[in-house]
Amino acid sequence: MELPDDIFTEPADVDPETLANLGPLRRLAGIWEGQRGVDINPKADGPETRDYYERIEMQPIDPQANGPQLFYGLRYHLHVNTREEDISFHDQVGYWLYEPATGLILQTLAIPRGQIAIAAGHAAPDATKLVLKATRGQTEYGICSTTFLDLAFTTESYEISVEFHKDGTWSYVIDTTLLVKGRDEPFLHRDRNRLTKVGEPDLNPWAKIARGLAPSVEKTE
Repeated sequence: MELPDDIFTEPADVDPETLANLGPLRRLAGIWEGQRGVDINPKADGPETRDYYERIEMQPIDPQANGPQLFYGLRYHLHVNTREEDISFHDQVGYWLYEPATGLILQTLAIPRGQIAIAAGHAAPDATKLVLKATRGQTEYGICSTTFLDLAFTTESYEISVEFHKDGTWSYVIDTTLLVKGRDEPFLHRDRNRLTKVGEPDLNPWAKIARGLAPSVEKTE
């Protein structure tokens, strides 16, 4: 990446309407449910396949600037359960981000077992498929884990492929390559599901202010 001479000045003509500037991520905005999830994960006796269902909420955030770099994005929370138990099977939070100037797509993710990652890819505004990747050891788009996870279930790579369908649904396949302690071969941990919209997204806070739908915050000395 070639840096501009001025790395401090933020864009002056930022559109407050996040939903209008998400590029291919616009199709992810909203509340989604998927009933046909399949998870293949490593166990002591060999691979285990579990069926799951999930709910994902993706809401627009205000535009975010790193100096001249500008992102529009969605904040997300996903929650996963299985039919045979009531407790959480998986929980995850993060952001999907889009840089209109370059087509850069980012997914940040954090799970409550001590692991975070940033996956990256590029896509055109009208793309019907997204592919994002993160690799262990990279300082830009990488993976960070607790000491236990890094030694016992080393996450070498993460890849998410998202496909948008003509009926308004979207599906994903997530491939996570693990090096499991005591095993000779890498393990491909795969998750997949198809999501149907059950709720529309809200407006981001700045868009509400710009439309006169929310009072602006007055600054006081």
